[in-house]
Amino acid sequence: MSIVLDHTIVPATDKQASATFFAELLGLSVSAPTGPFVPVAVNDDLTFDFDDRGRVEPGHYAFLIDEETFDAVLHRLLQWPAVAYGSSPDNGWDREVNHLAGGRGVYVRDPDGHSYELFTAIA
Repeated sequence: MSIVLDHTIVPATDKQASATFFAELLGLSVSAPTGPFVPVAVNDDLTFDFDDRGRVEPGHYAFLIDEETFDAVLHRLLQWPAVAYGSSPDNGWDREVNHLAGGRGVYVRDPDGHSYELFTAIA
C-alpha cells in the first residue's frame, strides 16, 4: 500500500469561517462538524479539519490543480478584492500569477495568515 495523507488539522481563529473561506476558494463544500472539527473534503483521500481550539501559527498548504480549477479560483479571487494573493512569497501579494514549470501558480492568504499555493504544473 502506498502512503496517502488522509487528513490534516488546520488551526483557525474561527473554524467555520476558515473552512468556508477554503471551501469557497477551491469550489468545495463544508461538511457537518465532526467532534471539534469543521471538515472540508479536498478529494476522496484528503480532508482538511479546521479547528479553533488552539493557537494559530500560519501554515503553508500547496495543491496541484487542473487548469479548469485554476481558472475558477482566479475568477473567485477577482471577485474578492480584500483577499490577498500573488505570484510568489518574494513578490508579496502582488495580485499576479506566476508561470513556473510551464504552468500557472498563485499564493492565496487566508484570514488567519495561512498560505494556499495553487499550481498547474510541477518541475
